[in-house]
Amino acid sequence: MQANISLGLVELSSIAKGVLTLDAMRKTAEINIEWAYAIAKGKYIIMVSGTQAEVESSLVRASEIAGKDLISKYVIRNVHKGVLEGLNKKVKADNLEALGMVETKEAMSAVFAADAALKAAFVKIIEIKTGAGIGGKGYFTICGEPGAVRAAVTAAVKAVGEGEIVERIVIANAHSDMLKVL
Repeated sequence: MQANISLGLVELSSIAKGVLTLDAMRKTAEINIEWAYAIAKGKYIIMVSGTQAEVESSLVRASEIAGKDLISKYVIRNVHKGVLEGLNKKVKADNLEALGMVETKEAMSAVFAADAALKAAFVKIIEIKTGAGIGGKGYFTICGEPGAVRAAVTAAVKAVGEGEIVERIVIANAHSDMLKVL
């Protein structure tokens, strides 16, 4: 299910340049700043929302200002509501028929990949983690029927490319104790 808004995701290698970029993005377009903060390795991540045109316009400006400090940028058109529910927090899962996890090299690519996964198959988000406390990387965890989880993980990897993936797993018939740690 889609939330009918677009998200803009930006990751920079400089905290100061991140703040400068965010200011320029907001001055360029009518966007909402959802959050922006420093993470491990001196990176700065930004998430903005709004109409597709405004978000895309703000990301064009982000590229101009960030220059060599831009690590990644993504536009998620009609973001899946599960992304908003699981972003940097855990969503209670009642059943772990199968568990899937995708770990990315950069923080914001995990959000983009999670959106692709949720749109590709009927799975439930457990969590999307972006950089804080995990060395600047990102990951997301999903659950559902084994075939759906495999399809979702495949779609996520395809969305960001193999070069962005640290690891991906699918555990069919995950042990119920996994609910205690997820």
